[in-house]
Amino acid sequence: MDGKNRNAAIAAAVILLGFGIVGYFLPTIMLAVGNKSPAAAGVVAVLFVAAFFLVFWLRGRSQARKRD
Repeated sequence: MDGKNRNAAIAAAVILLGFGIVGYFLPTIMLAVGNKSPAAAGVVAVLFVAAFFLVFWLRGRSQARKRD
C-alpha cells in the first residue's frame, strides 16, 4: 500500500468512525430534539444521512482534482 492509498484509507476510517459515533447517539439526539418538535427530529435524521454522503462526495471530488 503506497502513501496515497494509506492516507485515503485512514481518512475514510476516521470519517466512518466519526459518523459511527454520532450514529450511535443519534436516537438519543432525536428523542431530545423530538421533545421540542417531531419535525425537527426528522430533519436531524435527514441531515445526518445527507452529511454522510456529502462528506464522501466532497472527498471524492477533492481526490479527483488532485489526480488531474
